[in-house]
Amino acid sequence: MNILVINCGSSSLKFQLINSETEAVLAKGICERIGIDGSRIVYQPEGGQKIITESPMPDHTQAIKLVLDSLTDTETGVVKSLDEIGAVGHRLVHGGEKFASSTIITDEVIAAVTECNELAPLHNPANLIGIDACKKLMPTTPMVGVFDTAFHQTMPEEAFLYGIPYEYYKKYKIRRYGFHGTSHSYVSKRTAEILEKPYDQLKTIVCHLGNGASVCAVKNGKSVDTSMGLTPLQGVIMGTRSGDIDPAIMEYIAKKENLDIDGVMDVLNKKSGVLGLSEFTSDFRDLEDAVLAGREDAIRAMKVFAYSVAKYIGSYVAAMNGVDAIVFTAGLGENNKYVRTDICDYLGYLGIELNQEANAKRGMDIVISTPDSKTAVLVVPTNEELAIARETLALVK
Repeated sequence: MNILVINCGSSSLKFQLINSETEAVLAKGICERIGIDGSRIVYQPEGGQKIITESPMPDHTQAIKLVLDSLTDTETGVVKSLDEIGAVGHRLVHGGEKFASSTIITDEVIAAVTECNELAPLHNPANLIGIDACKKLMPTTPMVGVFDTAFHQTMPEEAFLYGIPYEYYKKYKIRRYGFHGTSHSYVSKRTAEILEKPYDQLKTIVCHLGNGASVCAVKNGKSVDTSMGLTPLQGVIMGTRSGDIDPAIMEYIAKKENLDIDGVMDVLNKKSGVLGLSEFTSDFRDLEDAVLAGREDAIRAMKVFAYSVAKYIGSYVAAMNGVDAIVFTAGLGENNKYVRTDICDYLGYLGIELNQEANAKRGMDIVISTPDSKTAVLVVPTNEELAIARETLALVK
């Protein structure tokens, strides 16, 4: 069976068409900078060259159309028609406490996910657009939703409760849910394989760093804490999201800027993070170029970002009473050696020593710490798509 995996992020859409029997990737690609100037689709059929096409993508609907057109293209496509796709697996960000595992997508599931839109305003609507677009073009193809929040359901109560009246948890289920769970699960398991250590005996901190970013403490194979909270707004600073702030800032900004709560939340979700700090971009690649050019605005933004990640790593060392491995993944974590170095510079107390030659490599599983380093540091490219395909196959069968 061929399974199409759709992974809609806030400004990107990754996709893979996977043969479920061999787990071979028949085609893959990414739609980048959705809703941002310079959007493009990068498409690569199995054994072929990357095909890069610049095309306006004002929203995720247009991105999905470009993906399906690429897969069925008469010259470079890998299937003759959409009928050759047996199932579609969708990454879904927020399911609240209603979904602790993956599920076949039905109208009832869509309605339940829609109810959580306000908890993930940059992601759930994009996820649902992807589902809607696929359903219109492949109405008889079964679809599965794989939730980012599922992996974090093992967090203990002391980690997921907030210091607010407990009645709000009982009435509204206000708690820390965490996100990027599919990635954190895959990367932590792959780390155990690379280090040749039992997964259920390893203390790992996974740093999923991209336009959206989160840090997760995985102790003995289970998520015990993670930086994102009720929504993907909490945690380290991100591309456009503020991350942790003093809650009183919201009232202060509202009064000074004459904004209602929706206006303040728009600032925190879409105008903050490294975009707000640099005042010119939310794209970390643009920031890296500007840092190398010596621009102070970019240097400021990247310093604050690295510091916020390092603080979370330190707190999770305490939460797990130690750490065996620190792992970097996702677009920024996998590809930016300067960010990894800046973060690890704060972690000398863990006896970390980086092998800068290894740290300069990209696109591979690699240990970037030296043999003498007391804590292992790795780069592990995430493969959320393969994890989603496996879940999809299991449910469709």
